[in-house]
Amino acid sequence: QVQLVESGGGLVQPGGSQRLSCAASGRLFSINAMAWYRQAPGKQRELVARITVAGETYYADSVKGRFTISRDNAKNTVYLQMNNLKPEDTAVYSCNLDVTHRIGTNYYINVYWGQGTQVTVSS
Repeated sequence: QVQLVESGGGLVQPGGSQRLSCAASGRLFSINAMAWYRQAPGKQRELVARITVAGETYYADSVKGRFTISRDNAKNTVYLQMNNLKPEDTAVYSCNLDVTHRIGTNYYINVYWGQGTQVTVSS
């Protein structure tokens, strides 16, 4: 099993910055794609940013140019740097990891979610 621990989040004023991190621990062979999702009250969960093992990134149009996703493979950690935050960025942010496990010569993939961290952008 893999455990994900998120940190960061909290209250920030419009125009401010925050950095979220999500660290994975436990028995795993490798981590493939890593992503951040968010869900605002009354809205569906949406993909915010994603990064592949090769470092290729994807961003939702609403955060392009303001958010940066990165990963530290040695630490099994994914980060989300959020700049120029807006009130509409207020949501619960959750990390999502595709993890490969190995048992003998067999490999399988599980998807894991972080516990979620609240980001509130308000003056």
